[in-house]
Amino acid sequence: MASSTDADPPAAPTTTLRASSIGPLADIDPRDTPGFKGYKSDGKALLKERGEVLAALQERLYAHGRSGDRRSILLVLQGMDTSGKGGIVRHVVGMVDPQGVSHATFGKPTEEELAHDFLWRIRKKLPLPGQIGVFDRSHYEDVLAVRVHELVPESQWQARYEVINDFERELVAEGTTVIKAMLHISPGEQRKRLTKRLNRPDKYWKYNPSDIDERGFWSAYQEAYQVVLDRTDNDDAPWYVIPADRKWFARLSITELLIDALEAMDLEWPDPDFDVEHEKKRLAKS
Repeated sequence: MASSTDADPPAAPTTTLRASSIGPLADIDPRDTPGFKGYKSDGKALLKERGEVLAALQERLYAHGRSGDRRSILLVLQGMDTSGKGGIVRHVVGMVDPQGVSHATFGKPTEEELAHDFLWRIRKKLPLPGQIGVFDRSHYEDVLAVRVHELVPESQWQARYEVINDFERELVAEGTTVIKAMLHISPGEQRKRLTKRLNRPDKYWKYNPSDIDERGFWSAYQEAYQVVLDRTDNDDAPWYVIPADRKWFARLSITELLIDALEAMDLEWPDPDFDVEHEKKRLAKS
């Protein structure tokens, strides 16, 4: 539906569903658009506009990293299959300079990774200073899929929640802003997206038969996610629940979280480590 041309354009979402401020995950409507009043067309137009703001701020972060600033951002994306994690990477993170981005996805661990502590492979993919790092799935798989499928004894995965909290506090102390987003999709919307993959040859490559098997564990995953939100949401590394049935809204929400984090850094352009006027004269003579 087209937006009205008589009204002012809608503002960016102002209501973020911080895990500590909401009720049970089951009470969150995956089709909701908290803080945003407008149509899909409005959201898409606003995403483009806010993307320019995000890109400008990210360039300053990257410049600071090149100048010795140790700060970075880590965006953790978690959600059920088809919840839109890849789309966030393409349509949100894709709006900024790729030089200042690192992206990692964590699937089933390799034999080498299993021979180490569960955070070993995570630490290897952390963003460098000045970067926005994106984890498409993350260390939380070790208290989600591992828990649901009973891949290790309960005593082992139970201990990991506090290990994760300590790990993220360490990251923040070292200058990394940690943003964790749970993309909250409904089983009905997931069925629609899987159907689309099966009906379009250009989407076959995205389909995995195991996605159907995982639907049988939906309730167990929701329970596991609730425990994650309850035990690992803190002021240092907050969790945000993002209604994800509307892809455009989820992308806009993540964009705003990144903008908020970058604006909080109060990034001015770094001072040069050379004499500007002297270099201008040298250039003119060259």
